[in-house]
Amino acid sequence: MKLPSFQEKVLTVFQGKNIDNIPWQPRLEHWFNVNRARNQLVEPYQSMKLLDLYKNLNCSVRYYYGETQDISSPNTFIHFDYPSGAGVFEIQQKDDIKVIFRSAKGEELIGKKRLGEWGCSWHYVEHPVKSVEDLRILEDIVTSIRYRFDNDFYLEAKEAVGEWGEIQFYWERSPFQRLFLQYAGIENTIQLIYDYPNRLQEYLKKAEEAEDSLFEILASCPVNILNFGENIDGRFNSPRIFNQFLVPYYQKRVQQLHKSGKFCHIHMDGSLKPLLPYLRDSGFDGIEGATPQPQGDVSLEELKEAMGEMILIDGIPMLLFLPEYSIEELESFTKKVLSLFSPRLILGISDEISPQGDIEKVRFVSKLMEKHKGGGESKKK
Repeated sequence: MKLPSFQEKVLTVFQGKNIDNIPWQPRLEHWFNVNRARNQLVEPYQSMKLLDLYKNLNCSVRYYYGETQDISSPNTFIHFDYPSGAGVFEIQQKDDIKVIFRSAKGEELIGKKRLGEWGCSWHYVEHPVKSVEDLRILEDIVTSIRYRFDNDFYLEAKEAVGEWGEIQFYWERSPFQRLFLQYAGIENTIQLIYDYPNRLQEYLKKAEEAEDSLFEILASCPVNILNFGENIDGRFNSPRIFNQFLVPYYQKRVQQLHKSGKFCHIHMDGSLKPLLPYLRDSGFDGIEGATPQPQGDVSLEELKEAMGEMILIDGIPMLLFLPEYSIEELESFTKKVLSLFSPRLILGISDEISPQGDIEKVRFVSKLMEKHKGGGESKKK
């Protein structure tokens, strides 16, 4: 009898059906890209492409990025089109990237991103929205965006990944999280919340309405599983912020996608303890990247109690893949995750393996999963 493929296993978990073998789906992109840039890949990995690495280690593929090394970019399946002359333009100056946000009227906001040491990641060091007055220009830009689904890229992904995973993707963050982490930054957004609440609400309303066409595209696209790549962190997304600015948005959009038969999960890779009572309020099917102790601030038991029948996507802290931690510690923790969360589990690394991680530990977990039986039946109705 043929064993189910990784693709079938992932869909089975989301569908809440019986499953004998939990899928093992670590994210290896950053480890691979950085070590390739550092010329630190050894054979047999040196001559491999990324998908070859997944197959060699016998683990499932979650996201397909094509040939890009920039896994921070969500512009793969969904493309953003702007009016003539408008858009987001980047000028690289060594390790800094000047980012120009230009409206159709020719008005500009300027930000700056800085590349990581090996050019495989970046972060904002200067946000383009620096005052409440800048919201007017930003509003003109975000409400002018037109969205399109890249069906050619989808077909490429489906062909490349095959049975090694169920195609899924993420796009730009929600309007509030984009303002919080990209456009204005945490400090300026907090100032808007307290000093200009009405103007902030006005901006968010227009930005959210401008996404209606995006969610129509998402609802009708051929992809079954969609990820809200939000990067939630309870140290910054306080319970007040989470419940006031995010939960209503999530409820509306997830309900819309559920009506079209989609499954939805959210990326919450930061502190979770302050948000535990509210995790199920969002309506998501699962949480990706939730990081338990000793790396995060919640125990596995606390996380399971808070999530209920939500799917945990990942679950093994990245720290356990560093050389400082033993194989025995990794094995014990993996078995505990399986015991607590099966069958509502896509096992992976929270958030992903570090470039300093021991890739052979990924192979070790793959062998554990080959022996593991006992996914069971979901209680989710």
